Amino acid sequence: MGILNVNTFKNNKFALLKNGSFSKFDRNGLGSWLNSIQTLFVGVLRIWSIPIVLMLSVASGFTTYYGLSHFIVPWIALIITIAIQSIIVICSLEIASIHWKANRMRYLSVLLSLLVAIAASITFSYFKFYEISQSETIHSDRINQIRQDVNNYLSVILSTKSKILKQQKDELDKANQDVTQAYFGTHAQISEAQKRVVGQGPFWRHYNQLYQAKKQEFEQVEQDFRRLDDEIRKLQTSLNVLEIDTENNHRLMVSGLQEVELKFNRLVSNAGVLAPTAPILMTYVQLMQGITPSFSMWKGFSLFAFSCAAMVDFFTFLLSYRLEFTAPGPLTEQEQELVFECIRQFSEFRINENDELEMVIEKTEIERARRYSDWSRMFAVGFLLSRGFLRKIDDRSVEFAPNFYPLIAERMGEQLRTIKSQASPKPVEKMVENLASVEVVE
Repeated sequence: MGILNVNTFKNNKFALLKNGSFSKFDRNGLGSWLNSIQTLFVGVLRIWSIPIVLMLSVASGFTTYYGLSHFIVPWIALIITIAIQSIIVICSLEIASIHWKANRMRYLSVLLSLLVAIAASITFSYFKFYEISQSETIHSDRINQIRQDVNNYLSVILSTKSKILKQQKDELDKANQDVTQAYFGTHAQISEAQKRVVGQGPFWRHYNQLYQAKKQEFEQVEQDFRRLDDEIRKLQTSLNVLEIDTENNHRLMVSGLQEVELKFNRLVSNAGVLAPTAPILMTYVQLMQGITPSFSMWKGFSLFAFSCAAMVDFFTFLLSYRLEFTAPGPLTEQEQELVFECIRQFSEFRINENDELEMVIEKTEIERARRYSDWSRMFAVGFLLSRGFLRKIDDRSVEFAPNFYPLIAERMGEQLRTIKSQASPKPVEKMVENLASVEVVE
């Protein structure tokens, strides 16, 4: 086929490497692009956690203040509420950075403060969520209580009505019996001369007059009770539709109850019967008013209200706990340089059970023997602990916080780039230069 000179291939290959086309593709490939998106997404989520925590604290603070203000002076309740929410956020951040082995007393004190603050927040927030979740139930209970009171009163009315009608009927039957006995001359009070004399004599006319009067009275009582029954039906109608147009139906119910009470009391007074006491119904304002928080709400415990109150504080604690993994503030260039150089002086590192890089900050035996002064590197450790880039495990070791890895990676990357720039030509470029003297012969 001929001779293939690779000088052209060499020149083109060298030009591509020199222009950085290959390295550019490697650095800006799909994997790098996805990693950049993921890093941006995680960073946005961490930043977004801050306003979410603030909004949750405000929401929990509002419900806590609402419940607390019903027991103490409002301005004192506001101060206590701010203190409670601040303690929840601060202690959540603190407890995320404290290890049990590092400082047990501090861990327990922070945990106790957190639990007390959450318990106080949930306790007083429960009242507001109870009011929201149970408002319809309480309104229905009030209406049912009104219905029960009215129905109990109406039951007593019907029972008393039955007694009055029975009494009137017995008296009418007695009067009818007297008329019959007077007609046949068998009445006990008739004289001996008139006994066994059948007919409508003076004695019969007297008892007949009493019977007619009693009969008329009985019919009048029945008629009055029928009118009372009409009023009772109107009262029950307004009572049954009390949920619909509550204001007007409540007014009709109250006026209907007053009318029933007035007519019934007149009837029983004429019959010589003691009238039952009418119920004292709550007003429309009392029926529609909200719930006043009190500890009696815990007697009718609402799991839903308690869960809502606990959920808000739980989310506040959880997000505040996660916020500890973000740096409270960036390090300056000089601080980064100082920290990196001091951290490099430690020699004992391992991956611990938290999947974090753990570092022993104690002197080694050789350093103790040489009386090595580790002031500078211990200063760096204390500085990073106070800034949240390190977390103390125990008295002799610390671990890297997640926000510390990017700083170290950036510093190591800069050193690697410096080393590469000072090194000899790349092996690939050497290989391309060697191709200049190669010819392919077929």
